[in-house]
Amino acid sequence: MKSIDIPAQQSPELEPKLKKPPTEKHPKVSKNKNKLSGWLIAILILGGSAASWQVLTSSKLSTTQTTTQTIPPRPVTTISLTSGSGNRQVRLLGQVEAGERATLSPQIDGTVKQVFVREGDRVTPGMTVAILDDADPRLALAEAQARLAQEKGNLARLEVGTRPEIIAQRQAELNSARARELEAQDNLARVSSLTDEGALSRRALVEARAEADAATSEKFRVEALLAEAQAGPTQEEIDAQQGLVGAAEAAVEQGQLGMQRTEIKAAFSGIVQSRDVDPGDYVEVSDPVLTLVSDRSLDIFLEIPESLSGQIAPGMTVNLNARALPNWQQETEITAVIPTANTASRRQLVRVSLDNPPQGLLPGMAIQANLAMPVENVDTFIVPRDALTRRGDEWLLFAVDNNQAQQIDVEMVADFGNDVVIANPELQEGQNIVVTGGDGLTDSAAVQVVSNE
Repeated sequence: MKSIDIPAQQSPELEPKLKKPPTEKHPKVSKNKNKLSGWLIAILILGGSAASWQVLTSSKLSTTQTTTQTIPPRPVTTISLTSGSGNRQVRLLGQVEAGERATLSPQIDGTVKQVFVREGDRVTPGMTVAILDDADPRLALAEAQARLAQEKGNLARLEVGTRPEIIAQRQAELNSARARELEAQDNLARVSSLTDEGALSRRALVEARAEADAATSEKFRVEALLAEAQAGPTQEEIDAQQGLVGAAEAAVEQGQLGMQRTEIKAAFSGIVQSRDVDPGDYVEVSDPVLTLVSDRSLDIFLEIPESLSGQIAPGMTVNLNARALPNWQQETEITAVIPTANTASRRQLVRVSLDNPPQGLLPGMAIQANLAMPVENVDTFIVPRDALTRRGDEWLLFAVDNNQAQQIDVEMVADFGNDVVIANPELQEGQNIVVTGGDGLTDSAAVQVVSNE
């Protein structure tokens, strides 16, 4: 008969194992049961969470739909869009220069006798600022005046003609010459007769004939003088003398001019910028004596950006200001555009002339200007700045169509402060855009227009 009992010869070491409880005998089965229980719990939790999320989501959607349906349209104020353009301000920098600048120089050589001004002194037009020694010009003038007086006297005698007493004198001389001729002829006839008779030698006849010829020649000479005295001077002689008088007058004027040129005078009102000579210096023609700059006329040269070259024209408005004169501003117009670029900055220059500059604005000072550049674009519109909303780097506004907001991205062309110039091909004249109430507004949101300005 078989027995399933453990044989007695089995080692005593196995006894403890045999005495262990049944749970100790199958540990793997216990672990599997524990894992299965954990998975079941996790599945139950996830299922409950999903069900709860579905319930909450459905509740939230239901609440949102209910809220959307109950929010009233946002009240907004609109304006009708009008097309237009304006001016954008361009900042320019420049420098002040004297409108008139002159270096005074002598027109004759000479020694500086006196200088009446120094640097910084104010001068007026025609004011004598320096004089040269006038000894040589004074002598030249006196000589020219003496010559003029002599030539005028000669011309006066020619124009008056021969005086009656001169004609009478010439007539008396002619009568005397004729008497001497007659006496010489009588003597020649007597000597010739005696010579033929042999009473006188041939030599006496020759001498008598020579005396007769000399008397006749003298008579002819006196007759010519008388005729000349009676006829008076010719027109050619008078014209020639008048020419000599004119030359003498020119010499006098030259002498007077030389005297005037010993005085160096200011050509315009201004301030002495530099003084280059002192009394005792010898100067020649064109040597610098003084440098003057005008204080009544200034030129301002402004540099314009290369992008604006060719777009600036005389007559455009600029607003000037200077750091040296914080309380001064002046609105004026561009006088001229310089056709060449500045050699240092390579930029084109424009000139603004100030005929009555403010006190304290001096040549060499820096100046600033705001140039009003017209914005020319057929698709531009002017709107209040409040109509724009900035989101990131973009500008946008809201148009209203059928009580619904329409978001439109725009380009800001120019900023005038309270108003701005914008551009967008979608914009149209007369379109209603939101001015107030647009903060937080979204595309396609319902709106109610409470006012249209």
